[in-house]
Amino acid sequence: MTYTLVVTEKPSAAKRIASALADGEVEKLGGRGVSYYSITRNGRDMMVVPAVGHLFVLDEKNGGLKWQYPAFSVEWKPTYTRKGNEWAKKYFDSMKKVAEGADEYISACDYDVEGSVIAWNVLKFICDVEDGKRMKFSTLTTPDLIKAFDDMSEHLDFPQIEAGLTRHQLDWYFGVNMSRALTISLEKAGAYRTLSTGRVQGPTLEILVKRDGEIEKFKPVPYWEIELNGSVKAGDVIAFHINGKFWEKGDAEKVMEVCKGKDGKITSIKKEQQQYYPPVPFDLTTMQRECYALFGFSPKTTLDIAQTLYEQALISYPRTSSQKLPPTIGYKKIIEKLSGQKWYEELCGKLLSKSKLFPRQGKKEDPAHPAIFPTGNKPKELNAYQKKLYDLIVKRFMAAFADPSVRESVKAIVSVESEEFAANGVTTIEPGWMKFYEPYTRIKEVELPSMKEGDDVKVEKLKMHEKETQPPKRYTQASILKEMEDLGLGTKATRANILETLYDRGYIKEKSIIVTELGKAVVNALRKHCPDIVSVDLTRRFEEDMEKIREGQKKREDIIKDAEKELGKILDKFKTEEANIGGEIKDAVRKYEEEENNVGRCTKCKKGNIMVIRSQKTGKRFAGCNNYPDCTNSFPLPQKGTLSVSSKTCKCGMNLVEIKSKGRRPWKLCIEHGFDYSDKKEIKKASEVKKGKK
Repeated sequence: MTYTLVVTEKPSAAKRIASALADGEVEKLGGRGVSYYSITRNGRDMMVVPAVGHLFVLDEKNGGLKWQYPAFSVEWKPTYTRKGNEWAKKYFDSMKKVAEGADEYISACDYDVEGSVIAWNVLKFICDVEDGKRMKFSTLTTPDLIKAFDDMSEHLDFPQIEAGLTRHQLDWYFGVNMSRALTISLEKAGAYRTLSTGRVQGPTLEILVKRDGEIEKFKPVPYWEIELNGSVKAGDVIAFHINGKFWEKGDAEKVMEVCKGKDGKITSIKKEQQQYYPPVPFDLTTMQRECYALFGFSPKTTLDIAQTLYEQALISYPRTSSQKLPPTIGYKKIIEKLSGQKWYEELCGKLLSKSKLFPRQGKKEDPAHPAIFPTGNKPKELNAYQKKLYDLIVKRFMAAFADPSVRESVKAIVSVESEEFAANGVTTIEPGWMKFYEPYTRIKEVELPSMKEGDDVKVEKLKMHEKETQPPKRYTQASILKEMEDLGLGTKATRANILETLYDRGYIKEKSIIVTELGKAVVNALRKHCPDIVSVDLTRRFEEDMEKIREGQKKREDIIKDAEKELGKILDKFKTEEANIGGEIKDAVRKYEEEENNVGRCTKCKKGNIMVIRSQKTGKRFAGCNNYPDCTNSFPLPQKGTLSVSSKTCKCGMNLVEIKSKGRRPWKLCIEHGFDYSDKKEIKKASEVKKGKK
């Protein structure tokens, strides 16, 4: 018996696609924790099988144990062959087993670059075929999936596949080669730590370092402002001198002298009403920035939550750069479905009473997917984070269809002798879309008391404020995401992961981003010796090339050859400067490790040195004195699990080391006494824990 193999990206998607396409019952098959589905559609047997993201990764062809660069010989290998990803083998085996009986193939992975590459790898390396059919959908709702099946193309989306294959190869070339070069240069300088940079990571870190430099070099300039506190019959008035900033203190003092002990009059009142249009629908970057501002979610957290909502068929595909909602999504139908959720019923009723339903559209477009929108399906069980994001997406969608708001601004001029002060107010006359976007509308209301020209103003206090100009603001995860988008660094789907990598590598810290000494050392060394690797222009050029591949204007082979040539020149120069680069980074690495891995004072050293968590090149971990080799004091550490230094201390004063291992709860260790502090009631020796006596 032969059948159609439908390749899906994730288990949750496989289940939904099978349920949507089945003419009758859905038979669940599989084992070892991997399920796939047997269905019949239009009299044809079908197997719907999930990957679990990428079942294949790029790796060095015939790579040895010793790192070398440059390396340009790569091939696709099963993901499970990479250490730490052994769990993927069961999905690989399941796909391989089911593919044996197929004679027709359909890609039902997400319609984007990554989804297209995932399906291409499965068909090429597991199914041993070069082509297949392609479904395109933006939601996992049953009607959309049926339409995607009925309208599927006869061939894979090869331009998108080619762009994806190019991206993977370029990222491997730049990321692996430059990371190897940095790590080897550090090793040759007498230190060991795995360092990384990449095609997008390097320029992004360069932007952050540049901002840190601007802040450090900034010299504040003093200025003065004059505030008037007064009152009219209807209430209090706060006004500021119309000059704004006084750059000379003497000028501000003259105004204070002129106005001292004097009252004022309202000499002018200007009112102006203005329409404020609704916000445009969410693209991924805008949604990530809004979630950061409202909820404090990191961009990656927002994307992860959005992905879960998409897999539950509650929202459309989130990895989109579009701010447009085409009529084909069915505006009225979605709003009618949302009205079935009691917390949106009233607002939806107002929208449905409009003679026309048409959303405000943004400028940005995405040929693959529309802006993010709710499907109208009712959520079943959402956690607190999912509820917040779901509500935000629904409110944003509804607000896009609402009327503009009308706000009135009032500017009253208070004259005291020859000096003028301005009191400004703004209030909402017609809330319009703001009512639909509550509580996420961040607009202040400043209401002035009722007054008219000629009214007396009792001046109760004049204040002269001394201030200073402020340095540029540090980037937040939201603002650097916008900067990356504006500069063409990375893609909507990769930028959040780039930021996470910079945090994980210890290059940046804090929400208001500070570049660590380690991050600065890496960028400064690359700036000096290999400036192209942190060049925004070079990265943007390759991004534009990949877009041209997707549009069918360029070929993958040409871009890859260009990259090999460019990177080859960079790496040749790097090799001649290896010792200098490693030496310049070495001190920063040691300082960073001492700050991050400081367990406490050395128990033997008389010089006030500290014990630091270290790793040998073999991977063996221990705590050793930072005064090595003069002091060889060391303590063993657990070789499994993730280690971090806790802020809590043992009675001996040593910081506890926290160990997190898969399959057991985290526990804390005093390295000096071997105590396990994970049980609050009692302290036991680590040796007893190992024997299972805990």
